[in-house]
Amino acid sequence: MTNTPGKLSLRQKARLLKDDILALFFALKHPATPWYAKALVALIVGYTLSPVDFIPDFIPVLGYLDDLILLPLGIALAVRLIPPAVLAECRRRAAAYGSILPKLWLGAAVILLLWLAIAYAAFRLLS
Repeated sequence: MTNTPGKLSLRQKARLLKDDILALFFALKHPATPWYAKALVALIVGYTLSPVDFIPDFIPVLGYLDDLILLPLGIALAVRLIPPAVLAECRRRAAAYGSILPKLWLGAAVILLLWLAIAYAAFRLLS
């Protein structure tokens, strides 16, 4: 089956989405990215790295809806909020960076500490 012009396969869309994730990482650090776009990107990255989902993954079918629908929609919205010139520059940087994603140890540590603080507060509240 061949693709008609303008129509992308699911695999091609997934590849573009992966490329945009790295571009969003660079846009997060770019000084010309508006604060509201940075806030949305930070939420997307935080949710992606978070061990807690809106819909737990162990629920059949529904568990993966957030990963299949919410994250791509959030990424698409963030891409629209970033100025085209900034996004083009960040996409070039992402393409030059290759397929190796940068290590986000600090971000992962912050999210882990946040969830530990929430768990501790919930434990203190319930006991």
